[in-house]
Amino acid sequence: MSPNRPGQKLKMTELRQAIHKAKKSFIFVGFFSLFINLLQLTSPLYMLQLYDRVMTSRSESTLWFLTLLVIVLFITMALLEMIRSRVLVRVGNKLDNLLSDRVFESIFALANKMPGKASSAPLNDLTQIRQFMTGNGLFAFFDLPWMPIYILILFLFHPFFGYFSIFAGIVLVVFAILNENTTKGKLGEANKLNRDSTVFVDMSLRNAEVINAMGMHKNIKKIWQKKYFGFLNAQMIASDNAGLWANIAKSSRIMFQSLMLGLGGYLAIKAEVSPGMMIAGSIIMGRALAPLDLMIGTWKGFSNARTSYERLNGLLIEFPQNDKPMELPAPKGDLLLESVIVIPPNAKQPSLKGISLHVEKGDVVGVIGPSAAGKSSLARAILGIWPLVQGKARLDLSDISQWDKELLGKYIGYLPQDIELFEGTISENISRFSQVDAQKVVEAAQIAGVHEMILRLPEGYDTIIGVGGATLSGGQRQRVGLARALYGNPVLVVLDEPNSNLDDVGEAALVEAIKLLKAKGTTVILITHRPNILQVTNKLALMQQGLLQMYGNTNEVLQKLQQQANPQPQPSAKAQPASAPQVVSLSKPVGA
Repeated sequence: MSPNRPGQKLKMTELRQAIHKAKKSFIFVGFFSLFINLLQLTSPLYMLQLYDRVMTSRSESTLWFLTLLVIVLFITMALLEMIRSRVLVRVGNKLDNLLSDRVFESIFALANKMPGKASSAPLNDLTQIRQFMTGNGLFAFFDLPWMPIYILILFLFHPFFGYFSIFAGIVLVVFAILNENTTKGKLGEANKLNRDSTVFVDMSLRNAEVINAMGMHKNIKKIWQKKYFGFLNAQMIASDNAGLWANIAKSSRIMFQSLMLGLGGYLAIKAEVSPGMMIAGSIIMGRALAPLDLMIGTWKGFSNARTSYERLNGLLIEFPQNDKPMELPAPKGDLLLESVIVIPPNAKQPSLKGISLHVEKGDVVGVIGPSAAGKSSLARAILGIWPLVQGKARLDLSDISQWDKELLGKYIGYLPQDIELFEGTISENISRFSQVDAQKVVEAAQIAGVHEMILRLPEGYDTIIGVGGATLSGGQRQRVGLARALYGNPVLVVLDEPNSNLDDVGEAALVEAIKLLKAKGTTVILITHRPNILQVTNKLALMQQGLLQMYGNTNEVLQKLQQQANPQPQPSAKAQPASAPQVVSLSKPVGA
């Protein structure tokens, strides 16, 4: 956030705005707390009347009347507390409803920006805040403002009662401060280690096959144990400290109540207070100190909720909700890259260095090059997955970042290297979990050449494939992923190593699918290491070290690569032609 100018009103964060929307509900809770705290005086006043009026007058009718009145007041207080609790529960649910979608979107934005560091923890943070708001700990904040009222009543009984209750309150406040200072650091450390442990386990589970196959289980477990036991140790220290001060505070409050009885007894002997005031004073002081006692006892929950609030607030600030862009006309598939520079997440060096590239509608462009040449980075730049440090990626002259992703998605097909299918039926996966259009699902499967394979499965298109598509082979997952990329006849299809897991039959089906896309005028970006699939391309781009070394018609680029691999003997100086050698453009097709 940029600093505010002098006199400028501090902008309210999104999380604070969501809580502020429940302002009326909190006022309502505070209004109920007013009557609840007034009714808390029922017990001490009953004791006061019982000892000072009933015992002296020995009137049974007075006793019955007071007792009946006390029962009615206690029932009223119970109903008010029940309503107050229900209001806070609904406030917590309202906060969850307001923020859960935004938190979910922010998690995915974080996953794109910093892969490997995103997890479901922010949703747990939202749950932590909601649970604190619906628990007893929040009641202490509504009851604490009534502490001076109770102390004032004690002063009315006797000044010594008031001074003693102030002393007891100061002692409990000191305990609360010590509790905060001794637990905050360790609780923060525990929360961080717990999140790190959870993220590490999630990442390990996604690679369980490799871990089990290569005997890495024990080593992975050691790393997890270091993080997890570090979390347990930090949490244990924080819990020990919190428990220490909570028990000291509780015991001190009980002790102060007993000492108040002793003080009342002394004053009663001196005939400065009545026996009823002695009992009532002890009860009222206990009620005055109860919010402090409750705050200390629930401080760990408050501290966790505060930490969750800070993390969640930081996440929402880092990934603010952008205004929905104006809907643009349906793209045709013309692609233009202008001096694109990309730095991958968690990296310092660019993987794309000033790439300029024009792909016309209906082109099938093969992208080749050695490992780490920037091919996958090029795909992510084209699709707007990774932000550009410099330059523009345009689809039909419109900056890809200006598109609403939900609207653009139906015009885009993408098959990444790592195929991720989701728990559900094959038809749901192919339809991208939108409303399943059976005709479009079958059409996409037929184009991908996977229709007959799906029909051979136990439940056909209704086959549940499990989390990550675990019930399918690598080749089957890749072919289903291809069908998903082709669903809805997209105008731009990006295929990153689409034949890495395919056999000869699957690769032949892939070739036929690309030929069909080419015939339909679909723009295709094909990243591959296998030269035999380049037959379906009409243009070829060579990437090396993040640079576009060659780009042009496929046959011409292949011919130049063949000449570089097998250079012809250099003619003598006398036989050399006078004309200058041909220069290959790095941003325009050869011969264009």
